[in-house]
Amino acid sequence: MQLYKNQHIKVYNSLTGKKETFEPITEGYVGMYVCGPTVYSNVHLGNVRTFMSFDMVFRYLKHLGYKVRYVRNITDAGHLENDADIGEDKITKKARLEEIEPMEIVQRYTVDFHNVINTFNLLPPSIEPTATGHIIEQIELISTIINNGFAYEVNGSVYFDVHKYNKINNYGILSKRKLEDLIHNTRVLDGQSDKKNPQDFALWKKAEATHIMRWPSPWSDGFPGWHLECTAMSTKYLGEQFDIHGGGMDLKFPHHECEIAQNQAAKGKAPVNYWMHANMLELNGSRMSKSTGNYINPAELLSGKNDILSKPYNPNVVRFFMMQAAYRSILDLTDTGLLASEKGFNRLMNAVNDLDNLKASNTSSFDVKTWKQTCYDAMNDDFNTPILIANLFEAVNHINAIKEGNTTISSEDLEYFTNALHTFVFELLGLNNAKDSAEGTEKLSGAVELLIKLRQEARANKDFALSDQIRDELAEVGITLNDSREGTTFSTN
Repeated sequence: MQLYKNQHIKVYNSLTGKKETFEPITEGYVGMYVCGPTVYSNVHLGNVRTFMSFDMVFRYLKHLGYKVRYVRNITDAGHLENDADIGEDKITKKARLEEIEPMEIVQRYTVDFHNVINTFNLLPPSIEPTATGHIIEQIELISTIINNGFAYEVNGSVYFDVHKYNKINNYGILSKRKLEDLIHNTRVLDGQSDKKNPQDFALWKKAEATHIMRWPSPWSDGFPGWHLECTAMSTKYLGEQFDIHGGGMDLKFPHHECEIAQNQAAKGKAPVNYWMHANMLELNGSRMSKSTGNYINPAELLSGKNDILSKPYNPNVVRFFMMQAAYRSILDLTDTGLLASEKGFNRLMNAVNDLDNLKASNTSSFDVKTWKQTCYDAMNDDFNTPILIANLFEAVNHINAIKEGNTTISSEDLEYFTNALHTFVFELLGLNNAKDSAEGTEKLSGAVELLIKLRQEARANKDFALSDQIRDELAEVGITLNDSREGTTFSTN
């Protein structure tokens, strides 16, 4: 029997603003779409958090036995700066600055995106479609919306008529914004737009003579609006209605709001049953921003080459840090938080490694099956990874108590306990396995022992400057040398 028949998930639905029992459209199958990156620059660490959150959701749904089709797009037809309907698209602008083809920009940063998410052990989606690979579908979708009376063409560009749509439907149903308020807060710039109303958004833009990325259409040589691609690709691969649509909180309006409007206008039905949004990642209590200098990218975080954090951090530690916060919560990236997560991760890995050496008894003095269900209960409560991790540390306490002889576990329960712990730590949280961690520790030990030997030779040659340099530089990366009569040992912080 599939686990999903016994484990019932509650999902926070952004559309309704409450937790709801998850019931897929087709029993045993889940369709999930997540907005992917616009590949004009290195992937943002906040984006990594969003994709990692939905990787965790993907992993749990698969674990429960659902057959999941996970679609995550690549936006390689750059939408306009500031997501407006005027200006230059982000990919073309970068290509002009570097004097190369836009698709060279796309290729470079698509490769970077994949390298980064692979570093953090994210599973690949089932399908990863590109915007440029679905221009025909987008043109067909625009034609349908025009024929249904919810879009209009002006000078080769096509705009979605938000006001006409709102007379029949609710533009703002997801973001809880009212069109009247949007109108009131909109500054009208006479003569600078072909749109009937400032709130209308582009479905197709006529390309200026200098615009590089362009395709033929019934209206003009041009390019699709940003919001359109996700509607076209999600419904192509998941159907006119599907189960989950995810993305960052910043995409709720206007992007996801426009997706709902486009699908209603074209298909006459709401596209998604459960809208899920991951919250933002802050840095030292403030919004990440390149312009203010309060910014760090994944490579800088992992290498330690930055002026913000005290040391480099392992991708496992970063993933563990992110999983310690609920996906809907704002997460503040700090050196203190990462250091604490590093200690917690090492403690968890040490306990997992100790499982192989535990001695089984005839009876168990704690209820392993009840503990396992508390882990499922956490994940069933809107994928509550912080509570899951708290339960994992309860397991760590049991492991230490068994080692010390204060608690017993039967051989049958030990096997059950080991399998369950491995499932939650490696399969669901997506941390690298204990064996890999152990091998990494072994390699680290070999490297540090070599440095200890070189330091001893330096001291024997009275080269105390080199001796102190080795000790101090190891300390800077969290490795402390401990000198005693028996020799020198080391510990990691």
